[in-house]
Amino acid sequence: MTKDWFADWFDSPYYHILYKNRDEIEANLFISRLVSFIELPKESTVLDLACGKGRHAKMLFESGFNVLGVDLSPQSIEFASQESVKGLDFQVHDMREVIQGRKFTAIFNLFTSFGYFDSEAENLKMLDSIHSMLEKDGLLIIDFMNAVKVIDNLVEKEEKIVDDVKFDIERRYDGQHIFKDIRFIDGKINRHYTERVQAVKISDFEKMLTATNFKILRTFGDFNLNDFDETTSDRLIIIAQKKQ
Repeated sequence: MTKDWFADWFDSPYYHILYKNRDEIEANLFISRLVSFIELPKESTVLDLACGKGRHAKMLFESGFNVLGVDLSPQSIEFASQESVKGLDFQVHDMREVIQGRKFTAIFNLFTSFGYFDSEAENLKMLDSIHSMLEKDGLLIIDFMNAVKVIDNLVEKEEKIVDDVKFDIERRYDGQHIFKDIRFIDGKINRHYTERVQAVKISDFEKMLTATNFKILRTFGDFNLNDFDETTSDRLIIIAQKKQ
């Protein structure tokens, strides 16, 4: 059976090299604003779904919540688990599947960690699993790219040098997915990975969330929680609530 593209790439050390310079201050402010907006009770149990190396999970824990962070990448979870303490835990998990025996007040799916799959059916399976893991009236927070703006402003070719590794990046859109071809040479290592993310627009999210018994409470267009505009916003941030 062929592995999903993200199973290999997200577990590669070069994934973490390429994306190492993410803005931690911006991420902290974003989580702080989100927490203030959703007003969860302190010590609520929350899930960071597709947590990577755990930076958002740690911020949520520091905000006063009991946090489980899960990710498909064993390397990422091994790294994140170094920070494990009472109330902050990590485990390897496929976000399409239910975590048996666990319920959460809120589930966070951040930094464009949606739409990796081949079909809408898998997206719906993921949302169904999230729905079953949420407590009554639980919240789902999705932070996704604004696909319309990304497509309209697609940078077709780009070069990045990080830690003396030169990454040649090409982007394309096939009408359904946004592809990012990443090529690099590091000594004797010559690699090519392709990221593939469904170009999920707000209308698509509305359809899928309705089909899986969620109602959208609010949308935002950036990490400062300004209103969403499909032509100008950098992000699509959705606050949805579980319906019974």
